Amino acid sequence: MLSMIGLLGGLILLIILTLRGVNLFIAAPTCALLVALSSDMAVFPVTADSNFITAYMEGFAGFLSAWFFMFLLGSLFGKFMEDTGAADSVASYIVGKLGMKHAVLAVVIACAVLTYGGVSVFIVAFSVYPMALSLFKDADLPRRFIPATLAFGSVTFTMTSAGSPEIQNWIPVKHLGTSPYAAWEVSLVVAIFMAIVGYVWLSKMIKKAVAKGERFEARDDDPVILKRARPHPITGVIPLIVVLLLSFMLHDILQQTALIVALLGGVLSIVAINFKYFHNMENAINVGTTGALVAIGNTAAVVGFGAVAKVSPAFIAAVDLMTQMPGNELVGAAVAVSVIAGLTGSASGGQAIALPLVAPGYLDMGVNPEQLHRVVSISSGALDSLPHNGYVVTTIRAICKETHQRAYWPLAALTVVIPLIGVALALSLFITF
Repeated sequence: MLSMIGLLGGLILLIILTLRGVNLFIAAPTCALLVALSSDMAVFPVTADSNFITAYMEGFAGFLSAWFFMFLLGSLFGKFMEDTGAADSVASYIVGKLGMKHAVLAVVIACAVLTYGGVSVFIVAFSVYPMALSLFKDADLPRRFIPATLAFGSVTFTMTSAGSPEIQNWIPVKHLGTSPYAAWEVSLVVAIFMAIVGYVWLSKMIKKAVAKGERFEARDDDPVILKRARPHPITGVIPLIVVLLLSFMLHDILQQTALIVALLGGVLSIVAINFKYFHNMENAINVGTTGALVAIGNTAAVVGFGAVAKVSPAFIAAVDLMTQMPGNELVGAAVAVSVIAGLTGSASGGQAIALPLVAPGYLDMGVNPEQLHRVVSISSGALDSLPHNGYVVTTIRAICKETHQRAYWPLAALTVVIPLIGVALALSLFITF
């Protein structure tokens, strides 16, 4: 009982502290310590049993080890697009051709294409943010909606859809023996629904804010747009295409390493094509590397909390409860994955923990594996986007330099509410037909 109180209390406290802008290097380990103490877990590694420091640092260091080069190259890619003026050039071209009223749609489409092309959602945010900033500035739209726009195009109707190369669509393949295109008909209906409803909601939120007098707010650390020659818009698009193509072509061969090669190719293509347009390449490198360290550090701090939570007795009990729910198996799987993803702050974490437990039993009971695949995939992308989620923290704080108070609620509407409705739609279609 005490362990469950500590787990829920630690999670709620982490959410509250995150929303209030407390430094995550302090908030995450403090909340993790609360979970550890309430679970009678040793603080220091004095025995072979699980302890707070070892569990936390294994989660923290494991994430750093797995993602450092992706964050570094992704951050450099974004800064190079910004410093050369390529992002401004592409943004100006889009506004000129489509009009300012389509600036938000352009950002959503750019994120969706990259995500469905296999680029990690973290890196999509790094890559598209410079263009998004320019578009929102040209269209004079409130910049606090940039995180929501980036997230909507990345982690909703694309990340968990049939055919997506993102890990959230591939984990079920291993456990269910399905393909990435499992239940593609229902997936297509749900994706179209989420895309249309989400975009309409996003547009209304922005229009309401503008009607209240909100405008784009320039900041001292914004990139300075100098009156100088800018590269042709196509030279800003080419590096994005390079990243997309390399990621898509090498994904099956190199798996996650393919993203390192793709991002390196994108960075080198910017340097090769737009070298003469660099304003201050040395500064871009310095700012890019520093930004990458801040982004991955914030995310790793939250991952460390999840690592401690996962070894607590309360978490194990919660998983057992969630994976043994009575009633319709598809509904049970959706609830289990959603809740576990929310507790760990990770869509892939929710799947990786729940599937080994529920998949064998459900398959033995005759549950359609393709339907189970799609339900698990879509449901993992809902409650995972609570304030402490690593992607959410990185996008809002490290990339967009916003606060949760200003930027989280629009993002939550699009990445929590819309996917939850999408899960309900998928379940109703599967159960009805």
